[in-house]
Amino acid sequence: MLLSLISHFDTFIYVIVALVIAISVHEFSHALIATKLGDMTAKLSGRLTLNPLSHLDPVGSLVLLLAGFGWGKPVPVNIFNLKYRRWGEAIVSLAGPVVNFLSVVLFVIVFKVVLNFLPATNLLFVFLYYLIIINLILGIFNLIPIPPLDGSKVLFAFLPERYNEFKRKMSINGMWILIGLLILDNITQLNIFGHIFGGFIDMINSLL
Repeated sequence: MLLSLISHFDTFIYVIVALVIAISVHEFSHALIATKLGDMTAKLSGRLTLNPLSHLDPVGSLVLLLAGFGWGKPVPVNIFNLKYRRWGEAIVSLAGPVVNFLSVVLFVIVFKVVLNFLPATNLLFVFLYYLIIINLILGIFNLIPIPPLDGSKVLFAFLPERYNEFKRKMSINGMWILIGLLILDNITQLNIFGHIFGGFIDMINSLL
């Protein structure tokens, strides 16, 4: 997905920097909300920072670049310290994608404003575009309700206790299910994920 955005070396640099920003903001948001809800684990682990070195996972970043999905270092959260026992983890999990979407809105506004002062050929617009697209993809992908993605924590919060065994099995096997779906999607050329991302990207393109 993201590899298709790269046309030359300059573009590669823009994509890398945009990835660093999007992932760092995403993970920092998890840490910030967890801290606000009473759990100091992330703060004590040095994750309450925007420093990319604290948040980037080398493998997750590479996979995101090559395949259009990926991850940062998971933010440690002790759910028993959270203010809201049932919904706390879901709130913390939602923080990452929500901030990615807010970043999309912010950078779209910046793009439109700057357009009044600089020619459309200015490379700043290229960088802003990748910031928008990568935040968008990261936010959407993490809302998929399959562990270890953020959407799974939201789904589990809504499921009653009789589904605890389902939650346990999904937590164990979720990564393999996700990888299997992505491989199947590519092998069968259904490109379901690509169509989902593409629809939102087309919407952004129409705005810009």
